[in-house]
Amino acid sequence: MKANKTHGNKEQAIKDAVSSVEWKDLHQLTRGQIAYNLILPYPFLLLSWWFASQSWYVLACGASYLFFAAAFRQAHDGYHHSLGTGKRMTTAILLLLSVLLMTSLHSIRATHMAHHRDPLGDSDIEGSLAKVSWWQAMLGGITYRFDIYRQGLRLSNRRNQNLAWLEFGLIALVILVALVLTTLTISTLAMLAQVLMYHLLTMTLANASVGIIAVWGVHHDCDETIARTERNPLVNILTFNLLYHVEHHLFPAVPSNHLPELAKRLDAVAPHLTDQHVLPNISVVMDFINNRWNKIKDSYHHSNDDGECPIRKRFA
Repeated sequence: MKANKTHGNKEQAIKDAVSSVEWKDLHQLTRGQIAYNLILPYPFLLLSWWFASQSWYVLACGASYLFFAAAFRQAHDGYHHSLGTGKRMTTAILLLLSVLLMTSLHSIRATHMAHHRDPLGDSDIEGSLAKVSWWQAMLGGITYRFDIYRQGLRLSNRRNQNLAWLEFGLIALVILVALVLTTLTISTLAMLAQVLMYHLLTMTLANASVGIIAVWGVHHDCDETIARTERNPLVNILTFNLLYHVEHHLFPAVPSNHLPELAKRLDAVAPHLTDQHVLPNISVVMDFINNRWNKIKDSYHHSNDDGECPIRKRFA
């Protein structure tokens, strides 16, 4: 009873803080911003394919990361209808991205909406990885994705289910084409097979890492109403504003374009809601290292209180 009352008081305090933040002007997008949202991932995709065709795989992996992060942002804004496009265009974008990212975005969309309705609650499959350790979140990346698919299909209406199954079919077709191309000896098709197999591999690895980065990273050690955020400008550039996560949870209708401005307003009005960051600052890292080192030294001194050589004790 007391826990429920505490949770209710916390939710009310957050609602009071959020109500004092001006945000409705941030819902609107200019034509330039809409165009930016639509084309953002695809130059990185083409660049990664060209690098892969030249066997410059280190550069290709860098471009593939930028494509995946930008496409993830585009899909995420599509879930919330904040790309600035109509419903049909948004559906077409999610279908295209599903094939390029090798994952069913319409099934993920259903679980993502459930995540917003009950963040980190018992019914939140998407947020489940935030409740385990970092290494469990990392190892559980692939099985977690299949759990998302099953839950997404279960939560979806008939239309969304049909779109999800269409995405699964298109992904299977792409995999089949890639396998067929690898058996051919024509030089042009061999290069196409090389690029396609590279893309399939990198997207598979990227999808497996989503849990540790986009779920555990932004939600671990948080309660049901507060996520983490990030204030490092370089990190936010390289992640296309995806780590402004507490801002997104409190104001899900605000497009990613305006999350930096929203973060400034939230810092000014309710800084206690943005004090948990995704990446620790240098002082936190140094404190962690010092604490670990002190524990090691204490353990060593404790084991050698009798003055006996630790090597001799080991082999005695």
